[in-house]
Amino acid sequence: MQYARVFGAQTSLLSPTLVSIETDLSRGLHSFTIVGLPDKAVEESRDRVAAAIKHSGFDSPKSRNQKIVISLAPADLKKEGPMFDLPIALSYLLAADDIRFDAEHYLFVGELSLDGDLQPVRGILPLVAEAKRRGKRAVFVPKQNEREAALVGGIEIYGAKSLGEVIDHINEKKQAGKREIVQLLPAPQTELLPALAETQFAFEDIRGQGNAKRAAIIAAAGGHNLGLSGPPGTGKTMLARALASVLPPLSFDEMLEVNGIHSVAGVLREELLTMPPFRAPHHTSSYVSIVGGGASPRPGEATLAHRGVLFLDEFPEFDRRVIEALRQPLEDRVIAVARAKGTALFPARFTLVAAMNPCPCGNLGHPDIACTCSPHTLERYRRKISGPIADRIDLWMTMGPVDLPGLGKKSVRGSETTVARKQVLDARTMQHDRHLHIKKSSTPHKLNSDLSPRELEELIPLTESVRATLEKAGQRLSLSPRAFHRVIKVSRTIADLDGSPDINESHVLEALQYRQRKA
Repeated sequence: MQYARVFGAQTSLLSPTLVSIETDLSRGLHSFTIVGLPDKAVEESRDRVAAAIKHSGFDSPKSRNQKIVISLAPADLKKEGPMFDLPIALSYLLAADDIRFDAEHYLFVGELSLDGDLQPVRGILPLVAEAKRRGKRAVFVPKQNEREAALVGGIEIYGAKSLGEVIDHINEKKQAGKREIVQLLPAPQTELLPALAETQFAFEDIRGQGNAKRAAIIAAAGGHNLGLSGPPGTGKTMLARALASVLPPLSFDEMLEVNGIHSVAGVLREELLTMPPFRAPHHTSSYVSIVGGGASPRPGEATLAHRGVLFLDEFPEFDRRVIEALRQPLEDRVIAVARAKGTALFPARFTLVAAMNPCPCGNLGHPDIACTCSPHTLERYRRKISGPIADRIDLWMTMGPVDLPGLGKKSVRGSETTVARKQVLDARTMQHDRHLHIKKSSTPHKLNSDLSPRELEELIPLTESVRATLEKAGQRLSLSPRAFHRVIKVSRTIADLDGSPDINESHVLEALQYRQRKA
């Protein structure tokens, strides 16, 4: 009887887990069993692994009279996906004494083709980070995942094209008559240099709408949620994309976090993310696709927008369950997906930009076109946005029609956007410095929108005159305690944009103007 153990890994929700692949061989009629709660993709690895081993120059497991048992531990964790193909193949070859190596220091991840080629898998980045934390010396991944894996420093990353290349590198047992040995080289650590990509829409492309642009800059500077209302074609979508273009680049830790989420979700492209993500799901998107969930919970659009912008166009047309489900991430910055087996917490620290028409026909309040909606239709449309959701949106802005003669005016490409980027960056720098100075901590700073009521008192003191103005306005506008605190946060961001160390009455008055939803 022969035995071997090799290490693989998988992501469970967004958390990485190391999985021990143990192989036991014994004499008897041929059988190949995989235990440890494997899903269909893992069970089918028996055929993929057998063919890949045969095409890599070894005897196929099916040609031997052996009883093969592959155990994936921990046994109570459901194993999903084809990423266990590579460690299963190596565990079998090690148990059969076809190869010899010290498996304790390595982690193997990859899907195998029938000819032994390695195919890319998702979720590599958090798995490599977990391997480093658990003291592994090297990780072997498919060549296509090499650059993503090499984001994590302090651990050797080997990108291989096939099972044969991995065996050639790790095998201590000489094989006669084999092809030329391929020696893999550790991948250099991937360096991500944030680059401001050319965006399709910029602030200077939006004619007029000065107040709306100002609100967008405030939202970007403090991470505040923004609601845009106006007739069709007034630039709401363009403004949302322009807002995303002036956000500062992600820090390195934020890059690891965001790319890890996108990798697990399977939406990470060849170019790794260095700028805050911009997600714009269609209003017909399902509840699970936006909030996340499913039988095996996966992150939705709200989590994919983490550290970036979630743009919901035609906001009232989204399913009511979707709109109401945004209450938790807008308040707690996480989404809790509860299932019978437990609760999954997905990060969802995004800036919401919600765009809508003032009415179903879109012409309510238009100076030249009459609204054709009945009072009942108009009231039903407005009720689609509940009070608790409207209360969580910090800035409301109505965008009016644009004069057609003004559309022909030329603008200097990049001028207005460059100024906006500098304003946002300077404002966020003030927030960062204020947080470090008062909290006496090196932990990542919070944006103004993230501050709790207790932190508001600690970080944002108000003078007597400013507080009196705010309290009078709050009583007149019937502000809830949540809205009252959000006005303070927006006022602090406006003061940061002005470079002011203190909040003045003008900052509060401007913040109050954005508080009222006019449509």
